[in-house]
Amino acid sequence: MVRIDKFLNTVNITKRRAVAEDMLESNVVFLNNISVKKSKEVKVGDVIKLQYLEYSDEFKVLQIPVTKSTPKSKQNEYVVQIGGKNV
Repeated sequence: MVRIDKFLNTVNITKRRAVAEDMLESNVVFLNNISVKKSKEVKVGDVIKLQYLEYSDEFKVLQIPVTKSTPKSKQNEYVVQIGGKNV
């Protein structure tokens, strides 16, 4: 398992880990519909929701990366976008 702040950055959902940390502190990241802190562990099958001002994105975790970074082209091996809708 890996912390959610590292996961968001490693699979290229956020560009930098600091951005992921800011989003988590602002309570706009939800794991299985629960607002979480940056230390929360992500598991296969979890659903991550990013709630922006005007829309949201949802991703299902397919696998946990074993390397520190993954190419953007490999993102679909780790997460699949299952939702993205206007609020």
